[in-house]
Amino acid sequence: MRVVIADDDAVVAASLRTVLNAQGDIEVAGCGTDGAEAVRLARELRPDVVLLDIQMPGTDGLAAAEAILAEPSPPRVVFLTTFSDDEYIVRALSLGAAGYLIKHDVAGVAPALRAVVAGRSVLEGEVLERAVALGADYAGGDRPDLASIFPQLTDREREVVELIAEGLDNREVAAAAYMGEGTVRNHISSILAKLGLRNRTQIAVTYWRALR
Repeated sequence: MRVVIADDDAVVAASLRTVLNAQGDIEVAGCGTDGAEAVRLARELRPDVVLLDIQMPGTDGLAAAEAILAEPSPPRVVFLTTFSDDEYIVRALSLGAAGYLIKHDVAGVAPALRAVVAGRSVLEGEVLERAVALGADYAGGDRPDLASIFPQLTDREREVVELIAEGLDNREVAAAAYMGEGTVRNHISSILAKLGLRNRTQIAVTYWRALR
């Protein structure tokens, strides 16, 4: 896979380039120091993944992601940042980012990128916990009326939405809902089509935001 990196920290960018280029299946096609360069490199180099920091001078990572993902057949966007603020997480995932990782283990980036290219969304543990917490304001009270929140979905599709929002993968959803993994995948495809979403992470974000 071909990757573009955008990070204003030269040490981090150099470390990422070294680690990723050492992988047999990853090539760092270009590096930028701000969001504007990330957008330009994404257009010129057509990478598979753009790895973005959030806070950068000039155009930040969120604005860059919005521009990149608006392009025809865009690359996947993964955020690698020191910031796990709720606002950043929700906005990043709402834009359609395929991953949100925290800068603490550069060695873990390559496996995350492979998962993203394979079509999966990747949330680092701390981010997933914080994201799930965004939808926990109703804890201790009545469960939300998913029929009113998602009237276009069937009861089983709403069940799948709730399990995805809890952080379960397809196998775990299948076990919890007593259905096959193929059926889960079919439900997810239907949910994405009905809600106009692009991936399972956006399903979870839509659920969390609806509860706020």
